[in-house]
This record gives sequence, C-alpha cells and structure tokens, in this order.
Amino acid sequence: MNRSLRFLGLALLASLSAAAQKPQTLFVGTYTRTPGRAGIFVYRFDGATQEATLLDTMIAVNPSYLAPSADGRFLYAVSEQGKGKGAVGAYRVRKGQLTLINQVSSEGDDPCYVTTDRKGKNVIVGNYSGGTMALFPVAPDGGLAPAEQVFQYAGSGPNTQRQGAPHVHSTVLSPGEDYLLVADLGTDSVKTYRFAPGKHRLTETKKSIRLSAGSGPRHIVFHPKKDWVYILQELSGTVTAATFNGGKLAPLQEISLLPAGSSSAPHSADIHVSPDGAFLYASNRAPTNHIAIFRIDEKTGTLTLAGTQPTGGAVPRNFTLDPSGNWLLAANQDSDRITIFKVDKATGLLTDTGKSISVPGPVCLKWGN
Repeated sequence: MNRSLRFLGLALLASLSAAAQKPQTLFVGTYTRTPGRAGIFVYRFDGATQEATLLDTMIAVNPSYLAPSADGRFLYAVSEQGKGKGAVGAYRVRKGQLTLINQVSSEGDDPCYVTTDRKGKNVIVGNYSGGTMALFPVAPDGGLAPAEQVFQYAGSGPNTQRQGAPHVHSTVLSPGEDYLLVADLGTDSVKTYRFAPGKHRLTETKKSIRLSAGSGPRHIVFHPKKDWVYILQELSGTVTAATFNGGKLAPLQEISLLPAGSSSAPHSADIHVSPDGAFLYASNRAPTNHIAIFRIDEKTGTLTLAGTQPTGGAVPRNFTLDPSGNWLLAANQDSDRITIFKVDKATGLLTDTGKSISVPGPVCLKWGN
C-alpha cells in the first residue's frame, strides 16, 4: 500500500472512530417518590470518557417511559398514575432543555409504555392497569391531540395474582412501521395491528398470537437486520424468538434468561438487540439483578446463552445500548444508579467500567440526538 492510500485509510478510521464516540443526548425517566420532584433528567453522554453531564431536569409525576421523536425536537413521556390520573405529556427539546407543550389523558390507568412513529405524526400509549392502548395524533407544534383511537382489552391468565385482567405492557412498531405489536401481560398475548400513520389509524389483524400460559409477555424488540422478533416474558423469565413475515409472528424458540440452577422467582424487565444484530440482552430484576447475554444465530435467529452480568445495583428495570454499541447502561431503580458497562463486540460480554450516573429511581433510558 502506498503512503497516500495508507494515510487515507488511517484518516477514515479516525473519522469513523470519532463518529462512533460522538456525544449523545440521554433522557432518563424515573419513578418520583415525593411530590414536586424532578422526574425527567437530560444528560450529554460522552462515550470517549463515559462521563454524563446534566443538561436539564423537568418536574413530572412518574415519567416511567419515554419516547424521543426521530428528529430530536420532541420528547413524549407517560405519567404512570392510576384511578383516572394516567397521562402522557409532550415536551419540546432545544439544546438539551425541555419545555412542556401539553399533557392529555392516556385513556387508561398506569400508562407504562409510549412510542412515536418516525415521521412524528402519532404517539401510541399502553396503559397497564387500565388494559387499554390508545393512539394520539401529533399537532404541528409537537403537542398531543386527544386520542383518535382507544382499544379496550379483555381477558385474563392463569396467574391469579398478576393476570386477573388485561395489562398492556408495550406498543412496538415494526421496522417498516406498517405494523404495531402490542404485548398484553395479562392474557399472554401479542396482538398485531395494521398501522396507517397518515390516517392516524390502527386496524387489528387476525395475526395475533398467544404465548405460553402464565408467561406474561412484557417487552418486544425487532432484529435490526433480519425478520426476527424477540419477546420478553416477565412472569416466566423467558425470551421467545420468532420470525415476522407480513405481520405474522411464528415462534421458533423459548429460552430462560435466569442463571443456571437459579430457583429465584422471575421478574424480567427489558430486552434489546445489539446494533450489529449479533447479541441479545435481557434483564431480570430482584433478586438476581442481572442481564442475560445471548448470541443470536446469524442463520436461524435462535438464541444461545453466552453469559450473565450483575448490574451493580438493585432492580434493573430498564437498560440501553448506546448507538455505537460500545456501551451498555443499566438503570438500577432501587439503587438510584445507572451503571456503565463496556461491551465486548466479539463475545457480547460486559465489563463494569466503574463509572455510573447517580439518578433517583431511574427506570427508563432513551437516546436522543
């Protein structure tokens, strides 16, 4: 290789490395323990140093799940309250600062999940205790109009303590945003809807499925490159791998995320796939307080356990991989601490960096621009 080509190659590598380490906005949603306390925290996370700089806070009641808009201009947050108080708020984001635009009823008790489409036309909310899912049109200023559609679920499951009624736990759009998958922990089902964002319209299909009785589906993630879907079951501590074709889920495998030989009751929480599609991560809360690491078979999409990692705190309700895939941040709800791990991209395994972010009751981590 001549000197000019070598220089060009080194410059390209340096550019890619810098891009991978570009500081990112990190939004943190929390459970607020006292009235009037800040509930949403905004940080600038620098992957090169693993340091987080606080940019802003916003008073909010139990903003336990967040959804930044694709263009970075807005943030949507649930207010997880029961007895007719469930709400979802819209915030303007400018230079890391938040301004409340408006807040509307979530059309159900204890909203626990919110998502928005890439074009920023709709916000979709799942209400856990209310057993409802609602779609809200987005106004030109980023605010929320009253719900356009509300779906009331019915039914129950065999776990009498946790499945006496429907419990909508996540509302996840497919990569092409032509379908919406809704996990109902209360009835062990995943419902499938056709999604027409321009018309603010969801239409239920006949492609919904039921998973193992008493499993309690909670969160759903799509593979970034293949037609595979992974469903986390809270009550059974398992992950279901499935194919996804034309809106139809076809389960391939169910695998435990609990450590070998564990007799602890499952309390699973969150699930993510690495940006390169090679590994899947899933968290289980107390008493194991760990993240399970699975290798994804590149031909079949099935999972093999590669290892487990303690999260360095109690009740890891939510975690996230940064856009570069170099870092995994785990929100330890009962330890008031977000632990920062280095990701080994060859093995998928995690190493505690010794660095963390102190936040009261962190339960949701989302990346902005």
